Amino acid sequence: MTIKELSRHYNEEVTVSGFVDEIRNLKWVQFVVLRDQTGKVQITIEKSEEKNKELVEIIDNLPVESTIKVTGKIMESPKVKLNGMELIPETIEVTSTNHGELPFNYKDITTVNLDTRLDYRYIDLRSEKNVLMFQIQSTMVRYMREYLYENGFTEIHSPKLLGAASESGSEVFEVKYFDRKAYLAQSPQFYKQMALAAGFGKVFEVAPCFRAENSNTSRHATEFTSFDVEFAYINDFNDVMDLEAEMLAYALEKTNELYGDKVKEVFEQEIIVPKTPFPKMRLADIYKELEERYDYKVDDSEKNDLTTEAERLCYKLAMEKFNSEFLFVIDFPAEKRAFYHMRDENGILQGYDLIWRGTEITTGAQREHRYEEIVKNAKEKGLGEDVKFYLDFFKHGCPPHGGFAIGVDRLTMLLLGIPSVKETEFLFRGPNRLAP
Repeated sequence: MTIKELSRHYNEEVTVSGFVDEIRNLKWVQFVVLRDQTGKVQITIEKSEEKNKELVEIIDNLPVESTIKVTGKIMESPKVKLNGMELIPETIEVTSTNHGELPFNYKDITTVNLDTRLDYRYIDLRSEKNVLMFQIQSTMVRYMREYLYENGFTEIHSPKLLGAASESGSEVFEVKYFDRKAYLAQSPQFYKQMALAAGFGKVFEVAPCFRAENSNTSRHATEFTSFDVEFAYINDFNDVMDLEAEMLAYALEKTNELYGDKVKEVFEQEIIVPKTPFPKMRLADIYKELEERYDYKVDDSEKNDLTTEAERLCYKLAMEKFNSEFLFVIDFPAEKRAFYHMRDENGILQGYDLIWRGTEITTGAQREHRYEEIVKNAKEKGLGEDVKFYLDFFKHGCPPHGGFAIGVDRLTMLLLGIPSVKETEFLFRGPNRLAP
């Protein structure tokens, strides 16, 4: 039984397990705070009672952060500040013992270096805030999945060892694969599209992706969890934007219902449930408005993509102009994007970026599904033979389609106001970190 379930069993015998969070050993009574992933409960042991002699001895010799299994009666007790209940134990079994002092106090990390926390991530993750963070992350992903399931999507699981780079020849991790080279997948993009060529219609995947970027920013990692979506028979990339907006609005609404109050209390953030459709603006128009409103100017050579500062200002612009935290940015030039993105007759990308709270969370697009066109695009990028297996997917017919990907760790960072993805990944991987 979890601690969260105890309030439904007053005056009954229960068994609960967890970490020893705190011990107060007073003259006549011992108070033990037990912690599991759902909460805390106070265990009360009266020293004067003969039947408690063995229990008192166990607690006298028990270090905090050990784990125990307790059987006893759960009592409603308004005088107890911790959830108005207490557990009166009959037996206590020590299931593991904490050997030695913790490397740092995970309950107060104000003076603890982030690298130290990551070195001892298994200790850092014991904090209530971190446990809550991953519960919220899991809930957000759950409802994104739920939205897709309810709309006829099939979840797939594509390989992460590839015979060719999944997007380009750069920024990939090369591994030895028996007598030849292989690469860790940058994304499941090729295989999502293969599924549509096979007639699946609508697919998604939640899985690790690998990028060999020597980047040490607060929002990049060499391994991250990507939520990838692809679906067929679209009219244009507006269908892709609409589905993503509806999926995010659904997941944020459900997450807010379950955790909105906790997010305010613990993270001092508010989950804003957005209205759909999300606003959209052309890239050129954004730079024009940023200059007019905020005197933000960049050289014309930088206007083929959003700078980091332009992304940040997009949050302010979207709130002022549309009262929205979200903004779709469209009409990017094609040369900066992958060869499989569709272009119109003027070379304008049929895709978008989605900016949320001043940071890009998605690149999405209608994909090129016509064999002749995608072969031509690949050759322009110098990728002809490297991606021949992928180009073959389109030889025998493939419906119009599009999709997008969202970094789960970055999404969590923005949702909860966390400074870095180093903290929102279960175990961070970056250029200088390959352990634990």
